[in-house]
Order: sequence, then structure tokens, then C-alpha cells
Amino acid sequence: MVEYTSLKANYEMFAAEYEEAALRALRSGWYILGPELEKFEKDFASYLGVKHCVGLNSGTDALILAVRALGIGPGDEVIVPAGTYIASVLGITENGADPVYVDSLPDTLLMDMDKVEAAITPRTKAIIVVHLYGQACNMTRLKEIAKKHNLPIIEDCAQCHGSTWDGKMTGTEGTISCFSYYPTKPLGALGDAGAICTNDDELADKVTMLRNYGSRVKYHNESIGRNSRLDEVQAAALSVGLKHLDECNDIRIKIAKKYLEGIRNPKVQLPVTDEHATNVFHLFPVIVDDQEAFQKFLLDNDVKTAVHYPIPPFLAECYEGTIAGPADGKALFPNAYHIATHEVSLPIYSGMSEKDVETVIEAVNKY
Repeated sequence: MVEYTSLKANYEMFAAEYEEAALRALRSGWYILGPELEKFEKDFASYLGVKHCVGLNSGTDALILAVRALGIGPGDEVIVPAGTYIASVLGITENGADPVYVDSLPDTLLMDMDKVEAAITPRTKAIIVVHLYGQACNMTRLKEIAKKHNLPIIEDCAQCHGSTWDGKMTGTEGTISCFSYYPTKPLGALGDAGAICTNDDELADKVTMLRNYGSRVKYHNESIGRNSRLDEVQAAALSVGLKHLDECNDIRIKIAKKYLEGIRNPKVQLPVTDEHATNVFHLFPVIVDDQEAFQKFLLDNDVKTAVHYPIPPFLAECYEGTIAGPADGKALFPNAYHIATHEVSLPIYSGMSEKDVETVIEAVNKY
């Protein structure tokens, strides 16, 4: 059976380094806001080419604190892709602001930049762009729109560590960028973890304060913050992963290339990467005629798959009856809805064997 993913396989590639790093952090006796975090923040900022990286406890908290640091709250609107994971929207609604959705492109499956400007209103205070599945979005077009309307850009980089647009690293062109280090991500921790990156000194200072109860000095709480600190053990593990990030990205890119060259089935729409973008293939999403039938067929042929994301945020139960969940969302965002109801992700991960890759190709072609 070909597993959809294997965290163990990835871990075993660098097991000795992970174990040494974890033991180093454990033996130090310093577990919160210590030297391991400081080193990782410095190294990840250097990897991206930005001034600041602030380690947090999750990518979701990164989105929440990014919106909060920009001073966005009740009565404000934030533009966000209709096709994304709900965390992108939670960053908005957790601050009392309203999401305004923009439909997806049918080929790259990313936000349609040609529809962004029409979504801007006098209440718009920011644009969240999501580099979904590992591919960089069209930052050239988005920056033109944002500059014209004087709006900050929040980059959701939860799935794109190391991807680029026109040679520029994702997470470096917006006002502030949010990273998830969930274990399955291109750069994954051994649990939940995240970060915010920015070139803005003031925003970095605000986020550093917000992640620690809104406090710069103990017991002096300037803002309503939260406990969102990246611990030392996770920071140590991430330093190991960062050393091998490009190597692991290359492994997935090579697997993706084999899929793109080997899969020849007219019932299966393969992912498209824009010529200006690079794609680190956090996921390998295909569009099929029938999600359930396709998944069952592949499972019957010893291949496990996953779906991302079957219920788009604008149809989420938690937003029913609110501006975040329009009743006619299917009609308003037809591409995002079609992707949600027809997308299936094929196995792709560092540590995946060539034999398993060939098994997947054979099964997909037989469908």
C-alpha cells in the first residue's frame, strides 16, 4: 500500500540530527524564548532574505497576529481567496473583521488576481494572498493593486517554504508573511509551530509583543495578546529541517515531474505552474470527475489519497448566516467550489520510494 504521506520516512532521513537537536534543547534546561528560538529566527529570516522572523506556536496564530498587528478589527474587511484552508479566514474573523472572497483560477487553482480589485471597498484594510499547494501566486499583479489602493499584503505562506515568483522568495514581497511549520509542511516541526516574517521593524516589534501576552516587560500588558510562543525543542527541530529544506523540496519537485510526465489520463487534470512561479509541491492536487470514485479506485489499487479542501470557508458551518458564508457561494465562486468538490491530492513526500511513485502513476492511468 502506498501511503498518502509518511512523517516517519522524512524523519528517518535525518533522524540523528533531529535527536541530537532535541536532546540539546532538553539538556539546556531553557525551554521558552531561548537560544534555539533566537538561532532559528535569525537563520529563517536569512534564508528568506528579510529582516525579521518571529517564531509563534502555529501558522493560524501567525495569521491572527498579522491581522491584529495591522490594526484591523470590527467593521473592517480583508480580501482572501475563496479557495483556501479555513485558517486563512480565521485570521480575519478572530479579530472581528469580515472576509471578502475572491474566486480561484481554474488552472493554477490559486486566487484570480484579475478579480481582486473589484472586491475592494472603502472598508477594505488588507489583502491576504495564499500561496496554495506550494506554488507562488502572481505577486506582480497583486502588488500593483495593493499599491494603487494603499493596502497592506499579508502573505499566507503555510505551504510554500522556498517557492518563488519571478525569482523572489514567497514571504518577502508582502507587508507581512505568515508561515506554518505543521509537521507535513515543506519545513515541518515535530508538532505545531509557526512564524511571522517582515521587513517592517514596527510590525515585528508588535508581533513579538503580541505573542507574549501583549507584553514587552513582564506583567506590563500593553495590548491584548496571547500565548503564542515557539518553544525551544521545536525551534531546534526546525533548524535541522531548514538545513535540508531545499533538498527535500527538490525531492518533491522530482516526484512531481515524474507525475507530470507519466500520468496520461484525460479524466485527470494535472496541476499547472505559472511560468513566472516555482512550485515546491507541498501537495500534488489533481482535478477529477468524481472525487469519491477516484479515491476508491486508487485505494483498491493500493494508493491512499487525500482531499484539500472539501468544504471551502464560504460554505463552512461555523460561518453559516454570516458575511463569511454567503448562501449563494457556489454561484459567486464557481471555480473555488468546483476545485473543492473535484480535487484529490496524490502522495508526494520526501522519503517516498521510486517504486511507490510508479505505483501511483500506474493506478492513475488505469482509472
